[in-house]
Amino acid sequence: MDPQKAQAEASKRPPGHGATEVLHQKKSLPFSFTTMTIAGLLITAAVGYSVLYVKKKPEASAKDVTKVSVGVAKPEETHPEN
Repeated sequence: MDPQKAQAEASKRPPGHGATEVLHQKKSLPFSFTTMTIAGLLITAAVGYSVLYVKKKPEASAKDVTKVSVGVAKPEETHPEN
């Protein structure tokens, strides 16, 4: 069969049939876009908090790490006491 004829016949087939069926698949997302965005932000915040917590100085408490991560810590709370 002539390659041009084969290509012409393939283009007549409905989407989803043939060698390029992956390109024609349309799946809905498992969750709503808003839900996935909120979940992504929460995961990012959790990873950020845990990184700050792991790298904290021994004298800092978990409350101090939370204040720094939220951005409400005062300079005297972030420096070690002498």
